[in-house]
Amino acid sequence: MNQLNFPILDAHIHQWNPYTTPHSAARLVKAFGKYRKLMDKIVRVVKPKDLIETLGITQYALSPYLPFDYRVDSAGCSIDSVIHVEANWHHQKNFGVVEETKWIHHLPFNQQQLKLAGIVATADPRNKRFLDILKAHQDASSHFCGIRKMAAWHPDDGIHRWCDQPHLYTQKKFLKGFEHLAKMNLSFDAWGYSTQIKEIKSLAQNFPDTKIMVDHLATPVGLFGKVGKRTGRTPAEREIIFAKWKEDISELAEQKNVYTKISGLMMPVLGHQFYKQQITANVLQIQDLLSPLIEHAIQSFGTQRIVFASNFPMDKPNTTLKDLIQAYIEMTAPLGEEAQRGIFRSNAETFYQINKH
Repeated sequence: MNQLNFPILDAHIHQWNPYTTPHSAARLVKAFGKYRKLMDKIVRVVKPKDLIETLGITQYALSPYLPFDYRVDSAGCSIDSVIHVEANWHHQKNFGVVEETKWIHHLPFNQQQLKLAGIVATADPRNKRFLDILKAHQDASSHFCGIRKMAAWHPDDGIHRWCDQPHLYTQKKFLKGFEHLAKMNLSFDAWGYSTQIKEIKSLAQNFPDTKIMVDHLATPVGLFGKVGKRTGRTPAEREIIFAKWKEDISELAEQKNVYTKISGLMMPVLGHQFYKQQITANVLQIQDLLSPLIEHAIQSFGTQRIVFASNFPMDKPNTTLKDLIQAYIEMTAPLGEEAQRGIFRSNAETFYQINKH
């Protein structure tokens, strides 16, 4: 097994606590948190089927995930820094989203020998007070470095839609507000499904001075198995998904202000079935599944615009953090130590301006 000679910066983790913060299942958890099996049954009745299938397993989403929990998952991994990415804070109106930034800023990462390197908060460029909300995020934490506004909306209505409308990144009101990011030298994390890559490309072309990070290689839904009502049903359909993803990713990479994260690729929404068998993918299985994606991403973006991130705990149903990281180390080892240092650390520091915080 290959090893790294430097500590990792995990550029995409999520933190939440349904017992104390705005969370979609806060009431359910407070009422039935002591009864795990009952809570699981209830949440599968009251929440949409597409959301449950996206989560795969409900337990990790209904439990607190805090610095201690991340440190338990990362035991044995050489990780010294993390970036928190907004986790769908449910007090979304106006300045409510700033509460998440304040909460994250004060979490005890240092007690787990971790450095909070950055906070990617959320805000909606469509909001009339978008600029003021950005300034409020800055005032709330010196770690604030940019925002994410999810646009993930799939034409298959059996796949969970994380946005209230399709084509968000091309919407006029969104584009008007987006101008403030470049003026404030803030970055943007874009997350859409692979069916939306051209919309992300259009956004990057409209704002060439704004750095854009494409989360999770634009999530090719159904690439590894059937999801939703009609996506990834057969090997032939999955071949089409992969071919289209490759073509669109190559075109997206032509925009030099765009980076991408090799992350989130073990989420259930891609069609992985390990959690249904109550097992997790091992290092070799992850390599076998993801190598074609990683190789194409590196071929398209080079090694200086690729960033490793775990997306934990969202990938937790199908893999352990230790095996996930080791698989990425093995897949990138042929690139050499300098490239690996970029992928696992310095590219994220550059994109998110970490040393300035």
